[in-house]
Amino acid sequence: MRRLDQLLSSLGYCSRREARGWVAAGRLALKGAVADDFGAKADPADVTVDGEPLDHPAGLLLLLHKPVGLVCSHDGREGPDIYSLIPSRWRQRNPSVTSIGRLDKDTSGVLLLTDLSPLVHRLTSPKHKVPKVYRATVDRDLSPDLIAQFASGTLLLDGEDAPCAPAILNLLSAREAELTLTEGRYHQVRRMFAASGATVLTLHRARFGPLELGDLPAGQWRELPLDFFGA
Repeated sequence: MRRLDQLLSSLGYCSRREARGWVAAGRLALKGAVADDFGAKADPADVTVDGEPLDHPAGLLLLLHKPVGLVCSHDGREGPDIYSLIPSRWRQRNPSVTSIGRLDKDTSGVLLLTDLSPLVHRLTSPKHKVPKVYRATVDRDLSPDLIAQFASGTLLLDGEDAPCAPAILNLLSAREAELTLTEGRYHQVRRMFAASGATVLTLHRARFGPLELGDLPAGQWRELPLDFFGA
């Protein structure tokens, strides 16, 4: 149970101050009766706004096909961001809708968005070892020796003290590879290939855990059930 003004503010409808005006204007109803107290506590399932039920009161979980050119930051100084792709009301939610992990500006592919903080922590925690599959093209031929090197768990990235966890490398062609990771260090895929002298030219995340994009176009998203990854 939450106060009406707090509930509307948290779901991105309006500020708490504006909610008072919405009540005065008769826009809110509780169990079908017009609400007359912005401080009244209510179950979200009992609230309607202009006759419509509340928008995803239990939370959001989205699968996004991130396009190249957008950042995963809320800081507008970093350039156009992925949050411009979702409805404006969702961008006003508190807690904020955020990405589960990040893809850099020049990387495309599977990205999850949610406002469920516990899910963010669970899926980004190293102990859960969620597999993530990337497809990369590089600027030079890749040696088959990299398969054993990446799988060894001994590869040390520049500036780091702990080696990378074992990773599965599948060479698709001389300059194209698929890499499966269970951790998510800063620019990890690019830095792993850089350790062998190769520069990544294109990078796409093809899978996150069991999730793939299928025919979802770049820049589009689809909703997932909140219990997709279990309770």
